[in-house]
Amino acid sequence: MKKVLLIVGPTAVGKTKLSLKLAHRYNGEVISCDSMQIYRSLNIGTAKLMPKDRQGIPHHLIGIRNVYQRYSVANFVNDALKWIQIIHQRRHLPIIVGGTNLYLQALLDNLNLGGDRFKGFGTRRKLKSYGDQHGKQALWDWLNKVDPKYAEKTPYQNERRVIRALEVYLTTHHRFSEQKLVPRKGLDFLIIGLNTDRQLLYKRINSRVDKMVKQGLLKEARWLYECGGSVLPAGMGIGYHELYPYFDHERSLQDAIIQIKRDSRHYAKHQLTWFRNKMKVNWYDLIQHPEQLKPMCNQIDTWLGKKTEANR
Repeated sequence: MKKVLLIVGPTAVGKTKLSLKLAHRYNGEVISCDSMQIYRSLNIGTAKLMPKDRQGIPHHLIGIRNVYQRYSVANFVNDALKWIQIIHQRRHLPIIVGGTNLYLQALLDNLNLGGDRFKGFGTRRKLKSYGDQHGKQALWDWLNKVDPKYAEKTPYQNERRVIRALEVYLTTHHRFSEQKLVPRKGLDFLIIGLNTDRQLLYKRINSRVDKMVKQGLLKEARWLYECGGSVLPAGMGIGYHELYPYFDHERSLQDAIIQIKRDSRHYAKHQLTWFRNKMKVNWYDLIQHPEQLKPMCNQIDTWLGKKTEANR
């Protein structure tokens, strides 16, 4: 059984900082599990850890696509499995870090999404165009007709998930909710989750957005907007699409930033709900209780078959 450590949790909770600590301690390499960090040139809005800040730790699946290219769940699973194999051959520990829920579930549960056999962007673009013309509620109503079970647990505001489920149905003729979950063989996963007090988390999210704006988020978002904006595979990421109405002179900058913060908080809430319902996570709060790092490492030591600090 190949050991694979996962670090999950909502945005702005400290996953990156912890991943560097654990990578140094356990001779690890990081595999990013972030559907936006895979894109080149999108650095600020994705909170991408740049090479100079990686402390010599190898990082994978960061900046591997341009913004015009689609990167599917199946692509992630194939790439992650490839890197897990390579990292184990080096006798290092694979550490998967991120919060893209569907990527994680597909990897853990061998979710194949109908094989993800899609030809180009035609279906997705048509669905996006339909949503733009008729609204997110109309898209969700469509999903509710063809796959009510999945629609029930998917808020209409989450346009990306709604479109994804409709895309699977229209292309493969299988409902998204019918996907069978089969634990992946040959891999032993330990899932470490980070969380903290809800209001403290929201404060950290708001501060992170303000920092991104100071670092040049508007310039990065305008570049994406001028490349095609919402029609691009990368175009609907949080922190970017909220600024498009500002660039179109339909919204003030202040309102756009408020919307980014609101969407980021909603996404964090959704991430936590998903992790709690879908995965067996060992939760820690290193923000309010940094002393929890020691029992966390003891748990990892035990999982790896090493002596814990208490038993050395």
